[in-house]
Amino acid sequence: MKDYQRGLKDGVAIGLGYLSVAFSFGINAVSGGLTVLQALLISMCNVTSAGQLAGLDLMVKLAPLAEMALVQLTINIRYSLMSISLSQKLAPEVTTPHRMAIAFVNTDEVFAVASAQPGLLGRGYLYGLITMPFAGWALGTLLGAAAGEILPGFLTRALGIMIYAMFIAIVLPPAKKSKPIRFVALAAGALSVLFYYMPGLHLSSGLSIIVCAVAAAALGAWLFPVREAEG
Repeated sequence: MKDYQRGLKDGVAIGLGYLSVAFSFGINAVSGGLTVLQALLISMCNVTSAGQLAGLDLMVKLAPLAEMALVQLTINIRYSLMSISLSQKLAPEVTTPHRMAIAFVNTDEVFAVASAQPGLLGRGYLYGLITMPFAGWALGTLLGAAAGEILPGFLTRALGIMIYAMFIAIVLPPAKKSKPIRFVALAAGALSVLFYYMPGLHLSSGLSIIVCAVAAAALGAWLFPVREAEG
């Protein structure tokens, strides 16, 4: 119980941050034609801001299921890598069923906090750590979706921009410090603009995300390879 309480305390800040971001997602979901319950179920079954926003756009546009799956794979594959890394710090008591449950909410912020902890991590601490982020994500979505049904359209559109501001806030700090990250971010943005505006190159939103992300990452890996000594 003590470990759970410690994890719960460490997850409070993450949960509060997710509350505001999920609020924006809830507004966008209702604006796109989803009900409050549908928006809430999406957030309770998927704890991924970028993945949910991209998936919402594809759902609204009635994109093929294969395209949705590929987009989610491209955006969310990093969670698999983070889970593999975190598995090296898990105590023997964290068996496979517990690992699967914890991995469900192994977001970027949860991974960062968990990785910074000394020694092996037990299931009590990890369950405590993911409780507040999951609750904040679900509650924020519920509040945002409910607000989207009663607030004026101009206000919901303004509030819906918050989620894009979050993505900018995530990218800017590391981009300022790292030339490769800055290059990949700018390259992905430039490719996205090119596919959107150039005649004959227009792609659906899903395919555009896949092509831009993979092409920019591959170009960055080619121009800025990580040497073995740096790994």
